[in-house]
Amino acid sequence: MREHGYDSLTAFAEARPGVPLNQLAEELGKDDVAGVQVLGGLHAEAEQRKQVTRFVRDVLARELSESLPNGWPAVMDDESRFQVAKALGCWSADTPDTHKERVKRARAALRAAPPPPGWRPLGPDDELLRTLLPDEEA
Repeated sequence: MREHGYDSLTAFAEARPGVPLNQLAEELGKDDVAGVQVLGGLHAEAEQRKQVTRFVRDVLARELSESLPNGWPAVMDDESRFQVAKALGCWSADTPDTHKERVKRARAALRAAPPPPGWRPLGPDDELLRTLLPDEEA
């Protein structure tokens, strides 16, 4: 990380809010680093800092940025539903076991009361994300 000018992987990622994990991996080493490695490294650092909930919110922001680059859809047609499902499904798959139940409830809340059209969280401190997943550690 130091060769990129950062003390940690988290600092590197925070300097690139909303950038999908695979793009972060490409910046770190196009053929040397995979998105899953970035995910694992960020999770490990979040555990050390006792900020796993913040990490989980950050992963959702990055998944939404990748799947819904123009923000939350105004109309839920088949394509929009697929993109939302893809983002939420990837988020669920990438969520540590300690937070699976909380993420399941957050997904249900998003389906029951969708965010406004165009909503696109840029990072873990987005107000709606903090409402869905407050900082209490599981």
